[in-house]
Amino acid sequence: MFDEAQVTRTLAAHGIVPDASQRQAIAALASLLGANGRAARSSGAAPNHQGVYCYGLPGRGKSLVVDTVFELANGRKRRLHFHEFLREMNRRLVNEPRGDDRLGSVSRQWLDGSELLCFDEFHVHDIADAFLMGRFLDTAIGLGTRIVLTSNYAPDALLADPEFHERFLPTIEQIKRCFTVIHFDGARDYRFGGEEADVPRFFAPLDSATHEALRRIFVHYEGSAAPSPVTLSAAGRPLAARAAGAALLWADFENLCVASRSHLDYLELAEQWHGLILDNLRTESLTHPHTLQRLVWLVDIFYDRKRALFIASDEPIVAALNGLEGAHDLSRTLSRLAEMQSRAYRSTLDIAGEMSADLPENTVDDSV
Repeated sequence: MFDEAQVTRTLAAHGIVPDASQRQAIAALASLLGANGRAARSSGAAPNHQGVYCYGLPGRGKSLVVDTVFELANGRKRRLHFHEFLREMNRRLVNEPRGDDRLGSVSRQWLDGSELLCFDEFHVHDIADAFLMGRFLDTAIGLGTRIVLTSNYAPDALLADPEFHERFLPTIEQIKRCFTVIHFDGARDYRFGGEEADVPRFFAPLDSATHEALRRIFVHYEGSAAPSPVTLSAAGRPLAARAAGAALLWADFENLCVASRSHLDYLELAEQWHGLILDNLRTESLTHPHTLQRLVWLVDIFYDRKRALFIASDEPIVAALNGLEGAHDLSRTLSRLAEMQSRAYRSTLDIAGEMSADLPENTVDDSV
């Protein structure tokens, strides 16, 4: 049986004792996913709430609690980042025949077979996403899908733009009516204060020592003593890179974030490589809102996929980001960068390297 004690024991094994808001969320999630919630749904009776909405400042343990619960939950389930969801929905909409309710039709197709759906970093910043999300949530609730959302925003703060906020109010009211809303209000950001990683991941300034450090990182993971430039494709557009190996991509900030790119590019890169060396970042360019927003997207996506991120900048990146304005969710980026340079952050690049080191020297993979 899925219960609160099971979640608490799993967190304790990682040295985490839940605070008051985390305990409240665990109780709500246990109620949603446990025996009482299943009994209500199987009998045809509507449970008190069909979802749990966890919100609060970055690093307060929202994703930690929800990911732990998700791993323990039984049944057909999906967990994905909000950018990933938008990409999937828009791809389906392109191929969906014209009709009176294309969004509803695509939503039903997308939800088919899913009993539990978890969205990490739920947000609504523009009216197009608001229309899509409103119809999707309405469809999911109508189908009885259990939904768990984490967000930096209280429901009432979604789509804050005063020009459009009123048009999203019906969806906000639906969230407040159908979800248990939990405010993660702990004072501690769990991502700060961790022990630094043995190997530095962020470098400054942009000098010969930094370049040599990046070269050594690339050679360590790829075994290539002479990284060579290459032109790749990201989201259907060319991308010039300093080097690309089996696990690690090395590219300049100019080509990845100053150039006109989107979260679709970063999703594709995170799917192809376990890590990224983001080189030659001139911090002055971060004063341009579009450039800053692209960096926020990139960090979000690579963090969510647990990819490695090495950054070389002319000034220390965290100091350069502090106090900047012009991008959504910058505080979350700072919180995630703090964790990504700590020993606690284990990327898929690290895991892949450990697995490779464990193989016998003469092992040959005949599958490729």
